Amino acid sequence: MNQSSHPGPTLGELARDLDLTLHGPEDYRVSGLATLASAGPEDLAFLANPAYAGQLADTRAGAVILAAGDRKRCPGHCLVSRNPYADWARIAARLHPVTAPPAGIHASAAVDATARVADSASIGPHVSVGAGSQIDARAVIGPGCVIEPGAHVGADTTLVAQVFIGRDCHLGQRVIIHPGVVIGADGFGLAFDQGRWHKVPQVGRVLIGNDCEIGANTTIDRGAIEDTVLEEDVRLDNQVQIAHNVRIGAHTAIAGCVGIAGSTRIGRYCMIAGASGIAGHLYICDKVVITAMSTVLESIDQPGQYGSGIPARPQRRWQRVLVRLGQLDDWARRLKRVEQRLSTAETEKQ
Repeated sequence: MNQSSHPGPTLGELARDLDLTLHGPEDYRVSGLATLASAGPEDLAFLANPAYAGQLADTRAGAVILAAGDRKRCPGHCLVSRNPYADWARIAARLHPVTAPPAGIHASAAVDATARVADSASIGPHVSVGAGSQIDARAVIGPGCVIEPGAHVGADTTLVAQVFIGRDCHLGQRVIIHPGVVIGADGFGLAFDQGRWHKVPQVGRVLIGNDCEIGANTTIDRGAIEDTVLEEDVRLDNQVQIAHNVRIGAHTAIAGCVGIAGSTRIGRYCMIAGASGIAGHLYICDKVVITAMSTVLESIDQPGQYGSGIPARPQRRWQRVLVRLGQLDDWARRLKRVEQRLSTAETEKQ
């Protein structure tokens, strides 16, 4: 049970505010969030995944958010939703609002005299704000962050802690950047000549649109010449690597440990699952789903689901598969010889 520190809403209030259909008393109040299995009478639970439908009959939740098709199986109060998980998220945000730190600049922060910091912004301990940079209204720059010269942090954007924003990079409004993120480090630009590597200067920027969220320890490299761009409402998980000159379309979500090589273009409304790798200079169109641990080496120009990851198998079964994979080349040669003999025999008959 996850109790809110604020008085909980009534079911009637939730139904009206979120346009839900209530089956239960309007004055019933909930103050916590919980799973179907662990919920108590003061908790709100939800059912979005059919795998948990069996828990519905025995839940002790004060109310459950669910789809219309699950209504008859619910033994208690419920709120019928077109999208139970999304409405659960909205209610969770209501029960657990984020408290913004007070506006102002902490005494330990180093803010250049030419930086423009809105009066309503919050600059935390040990923050460095470089020359000519701009921090807009109600932005929160958490402890240990570094804002390099010329960078721009948009209104209502939050840098949680120890975030690096490189020179001239631009963050839009309502962006959330989690700890350890590096935005605007040099891309991996190298030229090989006469037996050694030579660094290629990276002179582009990183531009991040409104309402994006960047997970912990993710890196987004600045462009080599053109900019690296995340359009609006892009969501990146932890430990994602975005190389120089990549462009990611609006409303795309990318899970943890994905790596995207330089100059690749990814469309809108895409979903890329964890530990996938995408080669450079490719194009991925809108509404593409890439399954976990996939390797993308060619452009994708048709919407749909793509994958190349191999699911785990019991060890002995996987060892047999590996043995057979090792025999494929021999089998192919043997099959070719058989086909040649059959072809010769057909020719002789004629």
